Amino acid sequence: MSGPLPVRTRLATGAGLAVAGLSRRVGAGEGSVIGGRVLLAVDPGALERLAAGRTIALVTGTNGKTTTTSMLAAALATQGAVTTNSTGANLMSGLVTTLARGSATAPAVLEVDEGLLPKAVAGLHPSVVLLLNLSRDQLDRIGEVRIHAQRWRAALEAAPSTAVVANADDPLVVWAAGLARQITWVGTGQRWRLDAYSCPNCGERIEWSDDGTWACSNCTLARPVPHLSLDGDDVMLADGRRLRLKLQLPGWPNRANAAMAAAGAEVLGVDVAAALAGVGRVSHVAGRYQVVSVGGVSVRLLLAKNPAGWAEALDLIRPAPMPVVVGINARIPDGRDPSWLWDVPFERLRGRVVIATGDRGRDLAVRLRYAEVEHRFVDGYVEAVRASGAADIDLAANYTSFQDARRELARA
Repeated sequence: MSGPLPVRTRLATGAGLAVAGLSRRVGAGEGSVIGGRVLLAVDPGALERLAAGRTIALVTGTNGKTTTTSMLAAALATQGAVTTNSTGANLMSGLVTTLARGSATAPAVLEVDEGLLPKAVAGLHPSVVLLLNLSRDQLDRIGEVRIHAQRWRAALEAAPSTAVVANADDPLVVWAAGLARQITWVGTGQRWRLDAYSCPNCGERIEWSDDGTWACSNCTLARPVPHLSLDGDDVMLADGRRLRLKLQLPGWPNRANAAMAAAGAEVLGVDVAAALAGVGRVSHVAGRYQVVSVGGVSVRLLLAKNPAGWAEALDLIRPAPMPVVVGINARIPDGRDPSWLWDVPFERLRGRVVIATGDRGRDLAVRLRYAEVEHRFVDGYVEAVRASGAADIDLAANYTSFQDARRELARA
């Protein structure tokens, strides 16, 4: 810290943490949101004051924020204590509570909602920002992804002391990071391309090569040469070193998250090999990939929130004929509009029974009917698990459905 906190900030911090603690004790949640709201109501400038003098890393993007935040925190933890909000409290209230709870001398790794990034950069003056990806998500709340790209670009141009770690395989991210002064490019091998058919710089067509490189057909925007890249189960460094990824979390998305986290840790002074060793200790993140037992049935939990995330989650679901439970809600944190279901390739679930559940499970059932997937609707997560008739299944759900499932299954 740059000096002692003003009395007002100390009082606000005490009040916010007291409310957060009360929330936890009465079982109303972790308390980060309500505690942060109280803190900021008492001292609106608390966030910037609590951040002053700290090493701060921000992690944002449409998919992978929480996991990459946990991985980056684990990488930095190889060097000492770390403050983080890796459970996902990524709005201003959650950020200020996390900083208030954490050590003033420890680096902070903070997940940030993609719509909040410009305000967070301006208020927190981070040492590094990790830009993971941009794709359609909650259009009723977030809007067109290119608006975010424009706002990120302006915010990073106005923050010359902030280093950026950016996904070289997402044209929207590359353009958004383009005016930053210090950029580390990471080749993730991104597979979702439906939100980057046209160039964010000039509007013309993006052309993709068989090797995954891309370039605008009209202007100079093109895939930059990565400083660090994912190659199967290895991370390739610019100096020619090849380091093996040994992760407990499954699938390509988590290998990509690990590569981004390792690059972020290197910017903050951690050797990449040591960073990857720390990343490999992460076994599950806020319930993702957790396995729970319900009446003798082993249930693996998967989270996916938007078309890009579901396309990857479907690859992680174990193959037919194993049944699968899919839960869909459409509450405020999910986005009220579930029309995105039609952009998800649920046809991949053919050859098995799918149990549809959640607030909008019947909307999902309609989508599955058109995908020619055998299915039925069952109300309730425990009932859906039992209806599968299997001893070992996967349960995939979007955000609030995932939280509902965790709570119901834990009580069963």
